[in-house]
Amino acid sequence: MAISKEVKQQIIKEHARHEGDTGSPEVQIAILTYDINHLNEHLKTHKHDYHSQRGLFKKIGHRRNLLKYLRNEDAQRYQELIAKLGLRR
Repeated sequence: MAISKEVKQQIIKEHARHEGDTGSPEVQIAILTYDINHLNEHLKTHKHDYHSQRGLFKKIGHRRNLLKYLRNEDAQRYQELIAKLGLRR
């Protein structure tokens, strides 16, 4: 259930701030959002997969921390990213 290389490259291309950018908060949050959405779909059919559920909770916590960091550093970039990803905040 890992993210494919092509999908990951596409996400990086869409959210990168400059050429070769893979570590900016925007890219990390976008990749985590993709993973979270796919884990949610998996857990809808496999309700008792508690190991994947724990992984989902860890990813949600990591994304929450990155969003908090981005909001504190640059509120404009934060607003643009949550609008682009369709996150509720």
